[in-house]
Amino acid sequence: MLDRANGLILGLAVLAAAIGGYAQHRHQQQSVTAMDSAMLGQLVPALTLPDLDGQPHRLSDYRGHRVLLNFWASWCGPCLDEMPALNQAQAKFGEHGPIVVGIAMDEPERIRAFLAMHPVNYPILLGRLSSPSTTLQLGDAREVLPYSVLIDGDGRILAANAGALSTAQLEHWLTLGHDEP
Repeated sequence: MLDRANGLILGLAVLAAAIGGYAQHRHQQQSVTAMDSAMLGQLVPALTLPDLDGQPHRLSDYRGHRVLLNFWASWCGPCLDEMPALNQAQAKFGEHGPIVVGIAMDEPERIRAFLAMHPVNYPILLGRLSSPSTTLQLGDAREVLPYSVLIDGDGRILAANAGALSTAQLEHWLTLGHDEP
């Protein structure tokens, strides 16, 4: 009888864990324009972030270009899955079109090791992990990765997405000539 009771308890625990995992997965997969909606249409905050060599870069340096800021980390599976499409988009549009900028939310040593194995053709900057994090400053209230923010040529925030961008969504966001995402 004790074995049957233990089996029942174990079965219920596994079922509860599976349901909880599924619910969390569904919650994270939802495309979010639910950033702080007050930020939409606003100028991107005046942020200066270092690259892997410690050189500072201002987000305002990219004015005149549509920019996709893509927040990621070396431990983030969906981030890794998204990177080939980001590479392809940057290669397609080149330096005269929209620009993809990766913002790594991780330790520099981990990022260097990760990029040695998974190189990218777009700039990588280091986000602030301390409070308030760079993602939070750009509207990611849940601090979910990957997180992307689309900025127009005037430096205004057009859209945001928590979770991996689909190839079609990425193409739509970066296509020249569209004023809206």
